Amino acid sequence: MDDLGDYRPGLQAKNEQGVRSVLQEAGLTKNEIRALSKELGLPTWNKPSFACLSSRIPYGTKIERWKIDQLDEGEAFLADLGFYQVRVRHHDKIARIEVMPDEMMKIVELSEAIHEKFKSLGFQYVTLDLQGYRTGSMNEVLSAATKAAGTGAAASAAAGKATV
Repeated sequence: MDDLGDYRPGLQAKNEQGVRSVLQEAGLTKNEIRALSKELGLPTWNKPSFACLSSRIPYGTKIERWKIDQLDEGEAFLADLGFYQVRVRHHDKIARIEVMPDEMMKIVELSEAIHEKFKSLGFQYVTLDLQGYRTGSMNEVLSAATKAAGTGAAASAAAGKATV
């Protein structure tokens, strides 16, 4: 249910393909799902949310396997360093890292190793987003009308260029 308050082009694709979201149909929020998972003893009950890696690539940008691999490896590296909730946003040669505000100094402390790793992944520049981790940050460039419509030129353009 939490995802319904944000612009999510994947919801349109889900509906077009007849895919069901049974937890959404049950009206469950992420916190409720975590609580039920913990009650059932599932080891993933407290796993951070993890949207599709393609959501880290700006609208209108061709989604390619090598970009997904860069994001996956970059986020896995940061997780191995102990960052719990992290996103790497792909802006061509720039990796924009989002972490929780209380972990920003840790990024700075580890900046040399992080920079070296991300350069090896093919990024020319590595940046820290000073607003910190937030869901849907790639949607900030969309117009209010596009978000309200739930579909739009941005979603159509992104969908038309997607190749993985």
